[in-house]
Amino acid sequence: MRHHFRHRPPPWWPSDEPWPPAGPRGMTAWHNIRGRFFRRMGCLFLLLSTLACGGFAALFWSLGVIEAPHAIPRAGGIFRIVPFVLIFVGLILVARALRRAALPVGDMMEATGRVAEGDYSVRMAEQGPREARTLAHAFNSMVARLQADDEQRRNLLADVTHELRTPLTVIQGNLEGLLDDIYPRDDAHLEPILEETRVLSRLIDDLRTLALAESGALKLQKEPTDLAILVNETVAFFQAQANGVELSADVEPGPMLEIDPARIRQVLENLIANALRYTPRGETIHVQCSVEGAYIKVSVSDTGAGISPDDLPHIFDRFYKSHDSRGTGLGLAIAKNLVMAHGGEISAQSTLGKGTTIHFTLPLI
Repeated sequence: MRHHFRHRPPPWWPSDEPWPPAGPRGMTAWHNIRGRFFRRMGCLFLLLSTLACGGFAALFWSLGVIEAPHAIPRAGGIFRIVPFVLIFVGLILVARALRRAALPVGDMMEATGRVAEGDYSVRMAEQGPREARTLAHAFNSMVARLQADDEQRRNLLADVTHELRTPLTVIQGNLEGLLDDIYPRDDAHLEPILEETRVLSRLIDDLRTLALAESGALKLQKEPTDLAILVNETVAFFQAQANGVELSADVEPGPMLEIDPARIRQVLENLIANALRYTPRGETIHVQCSVEGAYIKVSVSDTGAGISPDDLPHIFDRFYKSHDSRGTGLGLAIAKNLVMAHGGEISAQSTLGKGTTIHFTLPLI
């Protein structure tokens, strides 16, 4: 069956996927390393065979000389010992070569067992042949990523628990008060419950979007989109709720882009909403869109409080919040992943007390 599908894909294989599959990035290099390793083992086996044959031949010859010294009258005592010395030296060299090749395998088995038991702090010593050192380096990198992912998972569970606790506490407290007739069952006491359910719904939607984007499973519904119109519409929507903040846009017309308009609108909404959250009344927020080379650049600048230098490198991390943050810590993380899913980049510049500028790029092609 494998031979049958070697040159053409099976019936269930997607029509838009290449066959045979190329495999993960870097797989060709690993195939080359594996080939060099087996060739080296083959050369070592040939060397062992040659040494064994030569050693036994020299041994039999030496025994023959000892039993029949008249056959080679000039062979002295030292000459008779030479084959034994050669065999001894050859065995030492072979033992060292085997130990050098087998030691990384033993270390790998021990380290793999510890990782299987959940110990991600283990690291292998990068020693032995070049292929063994390469394998050890790859193993250490893999375990480091596993350790980082495990820490992120633990932090994510703690953060999600914390974010869910507040709205659930509010909902539970209000419902208990209504059932116990502590609060009257009117709109004033039902609206907070409804608002907290909206908070929960937004949090769940954000978590789902972030999980799909980080795992690479987010499906973009790309279509030809005029980004200038999209930016203007988003800015116009927030101008009605600017609450004393001057929100303006400077949009340069550009070519149509193949993007997911709903996801890019979500990026803009997160950036503008975040700017409004930290910009006091009387200050300004400016959105700019322009073509720069092979990219379209969108910037959201405000004259608000700014971000401290300690917080700035982490603002795109999920659930990261400064001491004065009032959000969930997911908006900028989602924006980053959505921009990256479109092949663009996002970055931030800020001066404490003077404002913040966040800009992202989208490729024209």
